[in-house]
Amino acid sequence: MKTLMAVLMLLLLPALALAAEQGALEKVDIDVADKPALQDGARTFVNYCMGCHSARFQRYERVADDLGIPHDLMLEKLVFTGAKIGDHMSIGMQSADAKAWFGAAPPDLTLVARVRGIDWLYGYLRGFYADPSRPWGVNNTVFPNVGMPDVLAGVRQSLAPEQFDEKIKNLVTFLAYSANPVKLQSQRIGTYVLLYLAVFFIFAYLLKREYWKDVH
Repeated sequence: MKTLMAVLMLLLLPALALAAEQGALEKVDIDVADKPALQDGARTFVNYCMGCHSARFQRYERVADDLGIPHDLMLEKLVFTGAKIGDHMSIGMQSADAKAWFGAAPPDLTLVARVRGIDWLYGYLRGFYADPSRPWGVNNTVFPNVGMPDVLAGVRQSLAPEQFDEKIKNLVTFLAYSANPVKLQSQRIGTYVLLYLAVFFIFAYLLKREYWKDVH
């Protein structure tokens, strides 16, 4: 019995650690239907994140269409690599160079909101602080000893704290959309299905009552 309990505790440790980590995070409420927030988040992403991080499972065209951005404006304001509107959101940085500079290749961020969760992302992006002992002079409250520089430091300094928090929230909103771009469409389809089933139930009930009225 003691052996079994020990095994169960070992199995539960990762889940308990994750729960403890998530419990310390500030909750953030986002709306992936908020197009102005998505557009601002996309602008922040391509300007500050895509120097190192790709979103290679997304296409510029899909983002433009979903966010209500004309293709010519998308190419002018949000595409800096000479890519075409139908191309994936890839970057030119080579993995070998990234490892030499950062110690590890920066991950693709298309699905990061699914992997980490929006609360983790919000806390992480707001959690950088000065730490002269680190290679880039910063550390992070959510991801201690991370090898990433604080790329949004200039944005933080140029905005009031509440404005910076809103900027981060918009970026997280875009990352959440990117991780599941069909979410709103799925929700609409689900609503139609539920309405159909509700109407079908009414007719099925009336038909059943008609068939069984003479049985009694």
